[in-house]
Amino acid sequence: MKPEQVDVAVVGAGGAGLSLLHQLALRGPAGVSVALIDPVRRLRDHPDDRTWCFWDDGTSDADAALARSWSRLLVAAPGSRQELDLAPMRYAMLRSSDYYALVEKETAGLDVVHVAASATSLDDEGTRVVVRTPSGDVGARWVFDSRPAPPERAGVTTLLQHFRGVVVRTATDVFDADRPTLMDFTTAQPERGLSFGYCLPLDRRRALVEYTEFSPAVLDDAGYELALGAYLQQVLGATGYEVEHVEQGVIPMTDAVFARRSGPRVFRLGTAGGATRASTGYTFSAMQRQARAVATALRAGREPLPPLAYPRRHRVMDAAMLRGVDAGHLDGPAFFARIFAANPPQRVLRFLDGGTGLRDELVLMRTAPAGAMVRSAAETLGLRLRHHPRTP
Repeated sequence: MKPEQVDVAVVGAGGAGLSLLHQLALRGPAGVSVALIDPVRRLRDHPDDRTWCFWDDGTSDADAALARSWSRLLVAAPGSRQELDLAPMRYAMLRSSDYYALVEKETAGLDVVHVAASATSLDDEGTRVVVRTPSGDVGARWVFDSRPAPPERAGVTTLLQHFRGVVVRTATDVFDADRPTLMDFTTAQPERGLSFGYCLPLDRRRALVEYTEFSPAVLDDAGYELALGAYLQQVLGATGYEVEHVEQGVIPMTDAVFARRSGPRVFRLGTAGGATRASTGYTFSAMQRQARAVATALRAGREPLPPLAYPRRHRVMDAAMLRGVDAGHLDGPAFFARIFAANPPQRVLRFLDGGTGLRDELVLMRTAPAGAMVRSAAETLGLRLRHHPRTP
């Protein structure tokens, strides 16, 4: 059977793949043909299994699907409580089901072939790539693969950001609908790593509440239920509530290096392409940046190599922070509370999103605990040279 021939094949219909599909509809070349290769038959059949959150300057291509956005945030630690005014920035909340519906609507006019199967191999032949699936092969000029993949270079430090979140409804007014909590470090801290609570109020009686840890291993059900229950009742004052929705996830936090391409015409997207920020686990904004750049490059007739998600110098700083938290050189809650207290929130958020210049970064670094960061960076370098002596 002759392969289906398209300009672009997108392998994987998760957040990264659908971000690219969305951007091709908005910014890609006229008449571009696309194959979306994923076992899910329709975008609306995806489970509503996650919530993406991000900060920006007030507009995004996902605005029509946002559940909420806020211009203020709270960061709390033992002995301190900071209310941050983000203006002109905002913090936005996007449910996966709403984003899938938006992408389905806005790509209705795009020439898309949906192959409801898993890709079994990608054969890059130099001028075209053949994507092989049990439902038939697809030939494409360019392929973008968002499936999980091992890193190009293993990391020195790896922690897991693991969490359980619940959308709860209370019988009485409990939440301040205009003041979400980004990080509340008054939670009981694990022996290794850090933990925090997270609360995004939808109104005074409904909120997404999460318990999150940066640590080496996930908790069992009883552990998450105990931690979430304690945060809801003892910190937020929600003594009676109904759980409407549950989501749970694990995000790798590592100083490993991920390749942006795996062949002359095969590129990686999402976490597999380095879009997950090692120090925070945030991914959505970087996925959007990479997708916009790819769509723009295709329209201009350039090679559509996704750009680096974050500057290389940020990888060095992230590696030091990860090592410091993992080895106990850094008090994680105190570290985050300190940099938010000593800097305008816009500087911190733009840095965490990879959007600051060197001058802002030097100012921000002066507010971090220098001794612990230098020790962690030196330790990371030593371990990297020991395990990867030929890797620059």
